Amino acid sequence: MDQQKIGTRCVQAGYTPKNGEPRQIPIIQSTTFKYDTSEDMGKLFDLEASGYFYTRLQNPTNDHVAAKIAALEGGCAAMLTSSGQAANFFALFNICECGSHIVASSSIYGGTFNLIAVTMAKMGIEVTFVSPDASDEELDAAFKDNTRAVFGETIANPALTVLDIERFANAAHRHGVPLIVDNTFPTPVNCRPIEWGADIVTHSTTKYMDGHGAAVGGAIVDSGKFDWMAHADKYPGLTTPDDSYHGIVYAEKFGQEGAFITKCTAQLMRDFGCIQSPQNAFLLNLGLESLHVRMPKHVENGLAVAKFLQEQPQVEKVSYPGLESDKYYELAKKYLPNGGCGVVSFELKGGRAAAESFMKKLKLAAIETHVADARTCCLNPATSTHRQLTDEQLDAAGIPAGLVRLSCGLEDKEDLIADIKNALN
Repeated sequence: MDQQKIGTRCVQAGYTPKNGEPRQIPIIQSTTFKYDTSEDMGKLFDLEASGYFYTRLQNPTNDHVAAKIAALEGGCAAMLTSSGQAANFFALFNICECGSHIVASSSIYGGTFNLIAVTMAKMGIEVTFVSPDASDEELDAAFKDNTRAVFGETIANPALTVLDIERFANAAHRHGVPLIVDNTFPTPVNCRPIEWGADIVTHSTTKYMDGHGAAVGGAIVDSGKFDWMAHADKYPGLTTPDDSYHGIVYAEKFGQEGAFITKCTAQLMRDFGCIQSPQNAFLLNLGLESLHVRMPKHVENGLAVAKFLQEQPQVEKVSYPGLESDKYYELAKKYLPNGGCGVVSFELKGGRAAAESFMKKLKLAAIETHVADARTCCLNPATSTHRQLTDEQLDAAGIPAGLVRLSCGLEDKEDLIADIKNALN
């Protein structure tokens, strides 16, 4: 049973109740945990024993759900965070510090772009953005002696570019650094980046994993395959003593498969406290149990809408990797053979004004700062999620001002197309 199919893992992984225990993952809604002696608790603070002492760091409900996500992605360990943004920050900051450098795809979610380009820059961490279509030579040229990570999104939000994971992983490994991939849009049902060479995978679990717009959250999954000790000079936080934990060397004490997540929990979660609430983790797990059933429907609706849109005279361009005419169709066939997601991006003739007018006329699709749940929603990124980007940065990210991001939910595809047709007319 070690090679269970993805659907079985969605339902069963992460939690196996013992005799007389709750069948559903219990919500441990407690801030703290009781121990008989100070010595027992001291072992936890020294990382000499496993267990729980304060939910700001870890909680049993969260750990069960994180274990399920690790099983879905094929990773060795995982942790939940309060949001997808927190997951991306933790994943990067766990191996970067003042003076470090990141290579990142320019085609990523606007909030993540701002996190890396502005906020982390204030921490002394610089970035070089490269096109997702960069050649091997251009990729190699982006690296510096102080580069510590490469970052990209499997399917970029909202440009829908497809990352050539294997090629970016090879470039990262040539320079002795890990590749971190945000796999939010395809989910592990449709792509597992670790199988293509990614070292760390992140998610905004707020999206398809939750699936119902009920709970904000994030996740980080470690493949356990990157050898931190082989590049000890680059990652002193993992390979030299941590004074805040009695001189523990994470890579030595917890090994290749435990070092990254243990440090991320013991250091970053301790100090920043971006924990996902147990209640949200419980709701997330309910979503995960049907993820393998929902994703094919999202893909079916997305493809049907994309095919309809590309035939409409009011539409300048449609981006959807499942279309044979799409620039990323061949990459999608490689990495996303079962389809990618239900999100379709399209540019209307008439630019921003046309996009705003179109969205006002929709009846089923709501204008929301959200994406990837059961109900169809849309927005104009240039005036919302990516409004902090300049026109030049928007162009580099593949997001023209008239772009509409339409997230196809689980409604009947004929009704979605009728709604879009009416709004276009």
